[in-house]
Amino acid sequence: MTGSILFEAIAFLAGAIICVPLAKRLGLSAVLGYLLAGILIGPYVLGFVGEEGDEILHFAEFGVVMMLFLIGLEIDPARFWRMRKTVVGMGGLQVAGTMLLGYLLFSWLGYDWEVSVAIAMAVALSSTAIALQSLKEKGHFDTTYGSASFSILLFQDIIVILMLAVMPLLSPGGETVATENHAETLNLLENLPTWLRGLAIIGSVVLVVAGGRYLIVPTLRWVATWNMRELLTASALLIVLGISFLMELVGLSPALGAFLGGVVLANSEFRHELESTLEPFKELLLGLFFMAVGASVNFIVIAADPLGIGTIVVAVIVVKAIVLFGVAAAFGLKMDDRLLLTVGLAQIGEFAFVLLSFAFQLNILSQEQLDIMLVVTAVSMTMTPILGIINERLLLPNIATKEKEERPTDEFTATHKVILVGFGHFGSTVGRFLRAHGVEATILDYDSNRVDLLRRMGFEVYYGDATRIDLLESAGIAEADLLICTVGSPDTTLALVRKVRKHYPALEVMVRARNRYDATDLLNDGIENVYRETLDTSVKLASDALNKFGFRKYTLYRHAQQFVRLDEESLRRLAVQPRHEDEYVFRVREEIAQQESLLEADRRRKPFTEDTHWNSELRALLED
Repeated sequence: MTGSILFEAIAFLAGAIICVPLAKRLGLSAVLGYLLAGILIGPYVLGFVGEEGDEILHFAEFGVVMMLFLIGLEIDPARFWRMRKTVVGMGGLQVAGTMLLGYLLFSWLGYDWEVSVAIAMAVALSSTAIALQSLKEKGHFDTTYGSASFSILLFQDIIVILMLAVMPLLSPGGETVATENHAETLNLLENLPTWLRGLAIIGSVVLVVAGGRYLIVPTLRWVATWNMRELLTASALLIVLGISFLMELVGLSPALGAFLGGVVLANSEFRHELESTLEPFKELLLGLFFMAVGASVNFIVIAADPLGIGTIVVAVIVVKAIVLFGVAAAFGLKMDDRLLLTVGLAQIGEFAFVLLSFAFQLNILSQEQLDIMLVVTAVSMTMTPILGIINERLLLPNIATKEKEERPTDEFTATHKVILVGFGHFGSTVGRFLRAHGVEATILDYDSNRVDLLRRMGFEVYYGDATRIDLLESAGIAEADLLICTVGSPDTTLALVRKVRKHYPALEVMVRARNRYDATDLLNDGIENVYRETLDTSVKLASDALNKFGFRKYTLYRHAQQFVRLDEESLRRLAVQPRHEDEYVFRVREEIAQQESLLEADRRRKPFTEDTHWNSELRALLED
């Protein structure tokens, strides 16, 4: 039955539904769950999916393309331009260093120099899909190590274009093997002179930039006038597919083209619409991609020479780790960021499948060498989540923290009655407001580079993992009256509050929640003081909008406070209800109707146009 596309689709979906929740329940990454699902349903274990997994892998790679398009939407062009030095510096040093050590490694293993160079190119690339998905899961995308990882990955996506252009120079006589895959190559410029190819590539980039502003946005505006969501969905898919196809025609990376298209549209009014439309497609295709990678692990090749395959996998990971650690140190990253960057990018990436297959078509690699390197690539990707767990549970608590504790400036010189965990955009606002009113807090943050920067700005901030009770005790939690957690990661927040409640149940805890669902989890965990970051801001925006229609500010302020109070009470009542059952839906509708009824009754008792209390208060204040 493996020949049936419907059966294979069922196998992929069933594998995901079974393995991913199991992995999350065990505290593992969702990526590892997808990889394990792929291994299980693959042709070499249960055999639910045939050996023609390459076709599925190529289709699933479109998830990587969508991911980079959505990342581009988050980066405005000005920020992208500011990143250029980091992208070229860190990315260029990583690729050059890895290629050099990779060439020496495979030359030492007895490969010809052409083969060693071709493999070194593939080894220099890391997995954009795995690395960025891991950053998103753990909430590390905006950290120092997250920015460094993205810069390196972006440079790799750019340099793969040059690698594909150089690869034919390594071919004996420039001959190619007429394979099916090669026949499907869409690069229309491969037979043109170099200068014409360069002009075509530049022209395609200009076309994407100009088309985004003068074609895509007007088209989306026209589509939006029809008020049909399916047309907007089709338009979003058309944009990503069209840009990717254009990049492929001129020999560029589809993922790089999609990223560029996202950056161009980052400032458009359709940014959030495109994000919400494409997000489900991206998540599904990325999951399919990870499972396809797991299914491509060829256990027949591994069984033929397990020691040799294992040696190459370990050697490649070590080589990449050495280079990444050195690059991170050269650019001033602290020990924790170095370890996270090193482990996060030490695998071989998905574009290696393209480079290795192209090298085979050019007669650079033999069939045996291709099979070995494809297995090494897949295994290294599969190892990444496992190495991440080892890093988080063994290396970071002992090596990174130890380095920090040895620094005199990280010792707690003073403790306060308030402990503030997390000093990013949200936490720094809380800390500054407290300090403006004479209340000092002992501030902890897990991003060591941010700690150093904030210290230079005059803040007394300490590095540390607040989920460690011994660190909290050093920060004076035993004498503290209040702990405020403003960390952006829900998993980290839950781990922290559970440990604090276990060891210091009498301590008052105030916690930031990203949304209604995170708030529900915290309430069900016994946390009373939960603050949704979206609630007050959204109510304030609505109040300001009503003010522009002539409603009085005092009345709006009073009604906004009432709305927040009613919504908080509703959330606490709903938190005990099962989230996905009919009873919950019925209760939500009841709560909304009750809130609107109460607000409407209050409005009728004292119409907005008659409420002059705000003006009288203001007048009295001015007279004083």
